[in-house]
Amino acid sequence: MKTFFDSLFLNNRFFYALGLVAALFIVGFFVPVFFDVAKILLFSICIFTFIDIILLFSKKKGITGERFLPEKLSNGDQNKIVITLKNNYSIPVHTTVIEELPYQLQLRYFQLKEHFKKQEDKELTYLVSPNIRGDYDFGNMNVYTSSPLKFATKKYILGNPKNVKCYPSFLTLNDFSIKAISNDITSQGSKKIRRIGNSMEFEQIKEYVTGDDIRTLNWKATAKRNQLMVNQYVEEKSQPVYSIIDTGRPMQMHFDNLTLLDYSINASLAVSNAILKKHDKAGMFSFSQKIDNLIVAEQRNSQMNLISDALYNIKTNFLESDYSLLYASIKRKITSRSLLILYTNFETLDALKRQLPYLRAIAKNHLLLVVFFQNTELNKIIDNQSRKISDVYDTIIAEKFIYEKKQIANELKKYGIQSVLTKPKELTGNTINKYLELKTRGLF
Repeated sequence: MKTFFDSLFLNNRFFYALGLVAALFIVGFFVPVFFDVAKILLFSICIFTFIDIILLFSKKKGITGERFLPEKLSNGDQNKIVITLKNNYSIPVHTTVIEELPYQLQLRYFQLKEHFKKQEDKELTYLVSPNIRGDYDFGNMNVYTSSPLKFATKKYILGNPKNVKCYPSFLTLNDFSIKAISNDITSQGSKKIRRIGNSMEFEQIKEYVTGDDIRTLNWKATAKRNQLMVNQYVEEKSQPVYSIIDTGRPMQMHFDNLTLLDYSINASLAVSNAILKKHDKAGMFSFSQKIDNLIVAEQRNSQMNLISDALYNIKTNFLESDYSLLYASIKRKITSRSLLILYTNFETLDALKRQLPYLRAIAKNHLLLVVFFQNTELNKIIDNQSRKISDVYDTIIAEKFIYEKKQIANELKKYGIQSVLTKPKELTGNTINKYLELKTRGLF
């Protein structure tokens, strides 16, 4: 009996009808005819409710179904979840699905309502957008079922609790990898294309033909063969590229429900995928008060899985990042010239100047690309129409900070350090574009 009462609920229609009956009984004290109407109506409600309960509990498994969760969730993206339900009753029914969703999603009023014909099955889908990496615990799937009478409801508990891990954004990897391949102007299939004036590696010595660059003449081979011979080069591939993620205090700012750190983590995964598609070596690590999650730049089948797992495990802190440690670690651990993509944020020119000596020292041995962020909230302040004097002050201060960001980019350029100043939402695309530009120009 406990199971029966645990799964039985009375609908609002039942209580509305009882309220009407109560009102008729009250009126019946003054107008006796309404008293008889109220008794007939009360008897009818009891009969209909009893019939409704019999209809709903006539089958032990009147509603069956299953929930299909992805193996892992993609942070910051819309993830599709599918529910399949089947009506095993011989009557049409109305269902309300209430999921026990993970607390991180903050969906407190989530429900799916659906009407089923007799013996009908349907597929229901909904989207969730996680914005925190970690474990997500999905509970039971509660299906509340009522007949066309809608006096009673039977509760079905379907599905099984499941833990799903939320990883850095991986759903858009294919889009960005297609972009990287479509911009591939240095290779076509397995054919090696000569690129004059860029970073090259020696391939062979061959006879000179019209159109060859005379700067590549090999005078020793020419003297031996008594005819002009030239060195043939191909574009260097498998160059090391490291994504370096600052996990310090400036990266904790939120924009559109994601921190700058999570934007950087998602971008690092997509950029690493593009790097491997372009036949370079992808690696990464994070830093603040210590170096964490180091993945040595390699080009192998398991590299993306290693990078994804490392990015998933990145922990944050609210301390000031130690750039002297970053410089010392790079000098000790990265011995060959590499492209270093540093994801960080400088809000003021003074903040940059404190770290600039270390950045300049790093740039002496490597090609350094500093990626930092526009504060899009400042643009909203500027776009708002000023209605009082305090609004004018806010606008002036916002314009000052935006101008200072541009000064930071110019300061980096002055010392030969590449930079990308980007909106958080455009981080991945702009970083990949910059990587492709640097590769095309043969700067690394």
